[in-house]
Amino acid sequence: MTRTAHHPIPWNDTTLQALNRRFCDAPPEALLAWAAAEFGDRAALTCSFGGAAGMVLLDMIARQRLPIAVLFLDTDLLFPETYALAAEVERRYGLPVIRQRPALSLEAQARQHGPELYARDPDRCCALRKVAPLAEALRPYQAWISGIRREQTAQRAATEPVAWNAKYGLLKLSPLATWSARQVWAYLHTHAVPYNPLLDRGYPSLGCVPCTHPAHPDDPRAGRWSGFAKTECGIHT
Repeated sequence: MTRTAHHPIPWNDTTLQALNRRFCDAPPEALLAWAAAEFGDRAALTCSFGGAAGMVLLDMIARQRLPIAVLFLDTDLLFPETYALAAEVERRYGLPVIRQRPALSLEAQARQHGPELYARDPDRCCALRKVAPLAEALRPYQAWISGIRREQTAQRAATEPVAWNAKYGLLKLSPLATWSARQVWAYLHTHAVPYNPLLDRGYPSLGCVPCTHPAHPDDPRAGRWSGFAKTECGIHT
C-alpha cells in the first residue's frame, strides 16, 4: 500500500483557488503527480475506455508509475470495442482495471422497471447503471480524476482543474480541463496510446450501445441519447 492522506485538509474556496492558480496552466502530469503525492492510493481515475481524454490520463499515470487506481463503470451495455480496449490496457500497461457494475443485472432491471428502460427513461437508466455504481466505486477514495474538458459541452465550460464535489464528497480533479481536442489527439498519436477504434468510425462520443449513434465531429454529443434533451449521463452533473 502506498501513502494515504490522513490529515484533514480544508478544501475551502481559498484552498481551491490557490490550487487552480497553480495548476490551470501547468502540464496535466503535474496535477496527477500532486494527486499521487497528496492522496497516495486514495486517488482514482475513472476511464470509460470510450473517450480519448481518459486514455491520455491513463497513459500519463502509467508513464509516471503513479499509485492511482483505474475505475471502469461497466454498464453491461457497452460496445465490444470498449471491453476489448479495457483488456488491452491491462495487458499493455500492467494496470489493474477495477470494474464496477450496477447492482441490478439487465434482467433484474427489466423486471423492476420494464424492458428497454434506456429507450423510455434514459435518465433513470443512467442513474441505475452509471451514477449509483460510480458512487459505490468512489467510496474508498478521497480524490476523483476525470477526463472532462471545458470545450466538450456548455455544462462543462466552467470546469476547473480542482474542485470540491459535494455529490460524492471528495476532491474532483480534471487535469485536461483546458485542453482542446487537438491537444488530446496529438498526445495519443505522439505516444502511440491505444484508443477505441469506434472514434475513427463516426462515433465522436461513446457510451452504451443503445444510446450511442454516429455524429458529426463538430457536435460530438449529438450522437448520445438521440431524441432526448439529454447530453450528460449524470455522473458529472
